[in-house]
Amino acid sequence: MSDKSRPIPSRPEVWLRGPVPGFAPELLPIAQSLLQVREELVAAVSTLSDQELWARPAGAASIGFHVKHLAGSLDRLLTYARGQGLTGAQREALDEEERSESPAERPAVLLRLAHAAIDRALDQLRATPVETLLEARRVGRAGLPSTVIGLLFHAAEHAQRHAGQIATTAKIVRGIEGRP
Repeated sequence: MSDKSRPIPSRPEVWLRGPVPGFAPELLPIAQSLLQVREELVAAVSTLSDQELWARPAGAASIGFHVKHLAGSLDRLLTYARGQGLTGAQREALDEEERSESPAERPAVLLRLAHAAIDRALDQLRATPVETLLEARRVGRAGLPSTVIGLLFHAAEHAQRHAGQIATTAKIVRGIEGRP
């Protein structure tokens, strides 16, 4: 087989690329997960039309909702990981996630919103002392029990879940629209 006919190998997922400088080994899987989310969002969202961003195939949540929720939930979960309660602005943002399709909320705008949330999460992760990982934290108005590591892990896992829903919904919407 000639070099021209060989498929180009895809880049391995972030967790298979080795350590990421600046992160404690205990926190590396969380950082890798968030970096993977960033890449998956670019692949799924960057070429969407405004209509595709807000489409709700079979009544499913729109890609726009998932992107907004991904960014907002990262912010909220990391607030709890710092041992803080939500602000009024964060509560309003949570309510706003349910509303969709603002003319200003185009694919590129929401992608920047998600990237900024991921960047803040990575910054907080870098600054998290390993010795605090098992410290107790309270979540939500009910003050449910968790730990710093539990919240950090859940923030990354939750973001991964929404990135998967975004990728799947983008394929469905593009299929409906007849785009590759």
